[in-house]
Amino acid sequence: MKLNTKQILKISLPLLLGVFLVWYSLSQISIDELLEYFKKADYTWIVLGIFLGLLSHLSRAYRWRFQLEPMGYNIKLGNSIMAVFATYLINYTIPRAGEVARASILTNYEDVPFEKGIGTIVAERIADLIVMLGIITVTLFLQFDFIYGFLIEKFNPTKLIIAALIAIVLIIVTIRFIKKGKSKLALKIKTFISGLVEGALSIFKMKKKWAFIFHTLFIWSMYVLMFYVTSFSLPQTQNIPFAAILIGFIAASFSIAATNGGIGSYPEAIVLAFTLFNLPEDPSRAFGWIMWSSQTIMIIILGGLSLIYLPIFNRKKTV
Repeated sequence: MKLNTKQILKISLPLLLGVFLVWYSLSQISIDELLEYFKKADYTWIVLGIFLGLLSHLSRAYRWRFQLEPMGYNIKLGNSIMAVFATYLINYTIPRAGEVARASILTNYEDVPFEKGIGTIVAERIADLIVMLGIITVTLFLQFDFIYGFLIEKFNPTKLIIAALIAIVLIIVTIRFIKKGKSKLALKIKTFISGLVEGALSIFKMKKKWAFIFHTLFIWSMYVLMFYVTSFSLPQTQNIPFAAILIGFIAASFSIAATNGGIGSYPEAIVLAFTLFNLPEDPSRAFGWIMWSSQTIMIIILGGLSLIYLPIFNRKKTV
């Protein structure tokens, strides 16, 4: 299959950006100094962070079954778990390829039609997006004074008011454009928003909707706790304010979409977030690398084992 220019760019740009950010990050702190932070880290907290991350992934695999049951598919929990870990591992190579592989695994081993598998994955991503927006909203609400003070300190108040008014006008114009527009862009935005709403509402139509909602909240609680407890691994990040944890977590979460698995972008996103609270760059960058490395090692090991063991686990079916 030949790749067109757009597909090549989708694959190569995140990889190139990741390579550049790894180079940039390591140019800001010597490898010897970074290794020193790793040596002095308290691995009790790092292991606890890995365990919490593991719980979130297992919960995601279990939650997936709630979406498939109403369609008549009672998949094996083992296949669901291994498909989830394989997804994360494959996403380190080609962005979003993991989701395709995840649906394909169900097609191969559980006879779930590919389009139905993809549909459930899209629906769960919508649920995750809603929770992420909720975390951002709560963070903005809890840290309003800090954010307001930061903006006032960094920017002229008059310019902020003008920027806010321009933003409001742009939002109103965009809404009118989407409602009345018939261009390809307007139609794409309409389709995305309608899909978002439809996916969100479909959650409440599930037979086990409350179990699905519980697991969704549990997954994201584990993500935040994973980030929080790992911060205790370094003396320099043990006493940082919880506001810094929340903003650092949000920044790091978005960084994963910027490069494959957050390669290079993850530690730098944390540096940007933590420096807002006047935290020194070196320990912030070291914490970012510890956080990213510990979770990545878990994904590489469990994702690799999942890809190897999947055909063995399902050998009776394939014989």
